[in-house]
Amino acid sequence: MVDIYQTQTMMRAMELMPPKATFLRDRYFPTSDENIFVTEDVLIDYKDEYQRRMAPCVVPRKGGILVAREGYKTERMTPPYVAPERLITVDTLNKRQFGETLFSQKKPAEREGAILRKDLMELGEMIDLREEFMAAKTLFENGYTMRQYADEYGGDKYKEFDIRFYDEEANPAVYTPSASWSSNNNQFYQDLALIVRMFKERGIGCADLLMGGGVALELMKNDYLLKLLDNRRVQIGSIEPREMPNGATSYGQIIVEGTVLELISYTLKYTDEKDKVQDLVPSDSIAVTAPGTGVTLYGAITQIEEIDNKYHTYVAKRVPHIVTNVKGSIRTLTEKSRPLTVPKVKNSTISAKVLF
Repeated sequence: MVDIYQTQTMMRAMELMPPKATFLRDRYFPTSDENIFVTEDVLIDYKDEYQRRMAPCVVPRKGGILVAREGYKTERMTPPYVAPERLITVDTLNKRQFGETLFSQKKPAEREGAILRKDLMELGEMIDLREEFMAAKTLFENGYTMRQYADEYGGDKYKEFDIRFYDEEANPAVYTPSASWSSNNNQFYQDLALIVRMFKERGIGCADLLMGGGVALELMKNDYLLKLLDNRRVQIGSIEPREMPNGATSYGQIIVEGTVLELISYTLKYTDEKDKVQDLVPSDSIAVTAPGTGVTLYGAITQIEEIDNKYHTYVAKRVPHIVTNVKGSIRTLTEKSRPLTVPKVKNSTISAKVLF
């Protein structure tokens, strides 16, 4: 008989579960097998595109001149430890589950597998949302600070986990507009032109204008933008609102300095540790970037297994763990992960607060 609580069995079951759509992580920080490390620590390679050197001219018949290879910087980081858990008790197994008939005759043992599957899915979705939060912070703040709790989530006992993808005292990948985009003029277009030039000067591409909900509403009623799009002699873009697969909205495209930017609004919210509802993408801000600007790395998970009381290391995005309290008839299910969203090139996203 298969033991549904064995780690390998649960991991195989998790692979069959439909993945949760997460727009920011999947579009801007995709991952692959090579991004899952065999240690808790991960290695991050940064490229800096500021220096663009020309090939040297050489006197004929003198061979060539040595030039340096393109440099990069490698850093070792320990990803944050994410580990939501659920209790499975006798009371849980005795209780009628959502979707069961009102007078269900199911025995507790018959509900066990269904409850385990549901808990694995819900814990996984919580980790998905944490990764989406990390992706948003990387795009808009070039790093993130998270609180690592020792006991109660949202309590007073925590240690801050700080990650920054720049060496300066302040985030250099921030643009400050001279006026708010709420004014009905060409301020937004001037700002976008300057931001696009910042990318071109460094030789970095950009393709997306990621907006908060408030910015999208202001932009879609901007008279200057509407007049630009209505000019038959100048092809400056098009507005064709459509829903994207992972919960975002594309309003169309706008051409700035010859660069085509897709106008994307993302209004997904989350509940923080203080039970306050927050925007993942700030409603008053934008970020100019490109798909695949970064990557999500995962550190390995090491844990003691009940089957042999020995340490086992798993190289995977998510690792379930069961601890049984026989005396109390309680099982504790934990789903563990060590994710880290990182940019491939330093300062490859430029953010700005444009409503004020």
